[in-house]
Amino acid sequence: MRITASAVSLTVDDVEASRDFLVDHFGFTVQMGADGFASLAREDAGMNVIYLRRGMPTLPEDQRDEHARGLIVAFVVDDLEAELARLTAEGVAITMPLTVEEWGERAFQVRDPNGVVVQLVDWNGPGAG
Repeated sequence: MRITASAVSLTVDDVEASRDFLVDHFGFTVQMGADGFASLAREDAGMNVIYLRRGMPTLPEDQRDEHARGLIVAFVVDDLEAELARLTAEGVAITMPLTVEEWGERAFQVRDPNGVVVQLVDWNGPGAG
């Protein structure tokens, strides 16, 4: 097998709100879009983020009413403090403050308008390998 691209696909109620959140605050661009669908990318992200509107008949029946829950979309960044300051200045609510884990992970979280958790991370804390 040869993998040529990667994506995470999230089912949400308001595709446009989640799309705009990643475009406005995280520099993603819309690669494809249609009613109830958006595929977003950044050259440096290594994956696309896809939003599908909940209830779409194109989804398998057992997935149609599911909502993106219990997951974290995480992006490793070079300057965590600068991103925290930028997002705060842009009025984005920080839903988990900057934390440092014993294994060296430092992270904070925000949520998009659909409640999808976006976490920014670096590995510069004490204990990082």
